[in-house]
Amino acid sequence: MTWVFLGIAVVFEIVFALGTNATKGFTRLWPSVLTLLAAAGGIYTLSLALRELDVSVGYTIWTGLGGVGTVICGALVFKERITPARLVSFAAIIGGAVLLRLTAV
Repeated sequence: MTWVFLGIAVVFEIVFALGTNATKGFTRLWPSVLTLLAAAGGIYTLSLALRELDVSVGYTIWTGLGGVGTVICGALVFKERITPARLVSFAAIIGGAVLLRLTAV
């Protein structure tokens, strides 16, 4: 269940980041409510995952995959550009997350 909780936390992180953009500075009610709920849900499910994972591994994977997911979804939803440099950066983040998991004691 640890990895399920972490996966759910990553989804919440992506919703939180995209929602923050949609709030327009927290001036729009429903995007603001969604963003705050996503933030709370992400922190809660991350805390459940951290019962079994080291914080250095869990937090890094959460923020790394959340960041990659946010960029991908930002490109799909907000038409943001994904450049070759960004692709290399995504690969480095994913590679780092995998290496952290493989070297976790």
